[in-house]
Amino acid sequence: MELKKTVKRLVLGLLTVLVVLLVGTSLVQSFNQPQIQSRLELYQTNLFLRGSQYEPEGPQDPMAKAGAALLGEEPYKGAIAQYEQAIASTKQTLQRTRDRLDSTVVVAPPQPQFPTPPLVEGSQATRQQQQQLNAQIDKLQSLRDELRLQLGILSAQQAEVTRARQIWTQFTEVPNPNQQPIAKTARVLLGLWQDNPRVLRDADELIQANLDGWFRDRALEKLYRVQNRDRALAQLSAREQQIAEEALLKLTLISGLPGLGVLLGVALLLFVLAQRVLKGKESLLAQNGDRDWDAPWDWEMIWQVFVVGFFFVAQILVPLLIAAIGIKSATLAVRERAFYILFTYILLASGGLGVLFFSIKSFFPLGEEWFRIQWRDKWFLWGIGGYVAALPLVILVSLINQQIWQGRGGSNPILPIALSGQDNVALVIFFITASVAAPVFEEIMFRGFLLPSLTRYTSVWGAIAASSALFALAHLNLSEVLPLATLGVVLGVVYTRSRNLLAPILLHSLWNSGTLLSLFILGSGTN
Repeated sequence: MELKKTVKRLVLGLLTVLVVLLVGTSLVQSFNQPQIQSRLELYQTNLFLRGSQYEPEGPQDPMAKAGAALLGEEPYKGAIAQYEQAIASTKQTLQRTRDRLDSTVVVAPPQPQFPTPPLVEGSQATRQQQQQLNAQIDKLQSLRDELRLQLGILSAQQAEVTRARQIWTQFTEVPNPNQQPIAKTARVLLGLWQDNPRVLRDADELIQANLDGWFRDRALEKLYRVQNRDRALAQLSAREQQIAEEALLKLTLISGLPGLGVLLGVALLLFVLAQRVLKGKESLLAQNGDRDWDAPWDWEMIWQVFVVGFFFVAQILVPLLIAAIGIKSATLAVRERAFYILFTYILLASGGLGVLFFSIKSFFPLGEEWFRIQWRDKWFLWGIGGYVAALPLVILVSLINQQIWQGRGGSNPILPIALSGQDNVALVIFFITASVAAPVFEEIMFRGFLLPSLTRYTSVWGAIAASSALFALAHLNLSEVLPLATLGVVLGVVYTRSRNLLAPILLHSLWNSGTLLSLFILGSGTN
């Protein structure tokens, strides 16, 4: 028996070392990955620019009043500042990526017959890493050039035509095959914004192909004015009025409603804190706060479930299964990738829950408070209230977090796909994954099992803090650790007070649903 236990601990120890190495590597790699937050800000800026084109139908037009409140007095200046910041951040990421590429190149000792030392062909893994870094560099260069082209249009719109010409001239002075579409478009813009405007060949096609949204329409407006195409100008204006109205509605959804939620959240937090001070142990915040769970298993079982059931399955077993099947996610279209993410998550969740079940099976039947799901309860109010309370807390921590990471630290891979892919079927699948599968699985693991198990060794608040930290680290992105840990604390408080697993599942589902809905709205406003 002792030998069996020793072998088991040895295997768990080896798996723990392997998992720590893999998780640590993923976290380190995320350090140089861009956050999605910077992209969200640009998408929202583009919606602001779209909304700025709205022309009121009268002095009492309610849409115009909403637009004034949402956009502020100088949306163009704010947009210019946002694009300048995005360009600077992209340049920093580009330089870091180039430095990483340089560090992977191995130079052989110089030989007499070679005037310069040749590059030594590295291992297959090194070559793949170099290919990935080169692809990332090309992508970052394209993004930088696109942002600079758009910054020029913003400058021209602010009557800073000289600055706009200087920006566009940079593309025409440096011959680069990869910049040909951008360089040609820059020449078109230079011609249109000259003192004596001229229209280059294929100007309309180049603008349509290489500019998007508000920037494309500004260039087309200038083109049509130079060409005296009054009918095309009128059609463009009518279309922009409709898009501007839609943009203001979208901004109300992604800015106005969350803003209202933050106010309600602050009010709710002040209420529960005041009630805690006035009513003490009879307050909502103190409800069940000191009651721990009677965990029949020890630390080794907790260790086993999470090392094997969560991290080993997610980091090793599922990737091996996917590799054996031969699926390459990078080559998949948006809808196919959505199915792929759902499929891999179902595998991960099935493996994790399977390990959990067989690990604690010998302790059945469990006490009534373990994994408690009670439909006839106040779980709905706890879930909604927890979501509202989490809004101001997570947003505040996220703002601080942005200053720490400065656009680095990575993001959940599902978020950029949801942002850029405007496919309704894919969106439904993303919602099933993020708003149903993820909340159910993660709440069972982190709040249903881990948090109560830890109360055997620490206080309820200690268990909330520890489970929240592990919950945040499990997402494998440095930039998301602080916001997710904050959300984890709220989830933990909601669960320990409500003693109903449905409450944190609802809160988690609402949070993920709100995030995906905001991404879809922002992405739909790009063009």
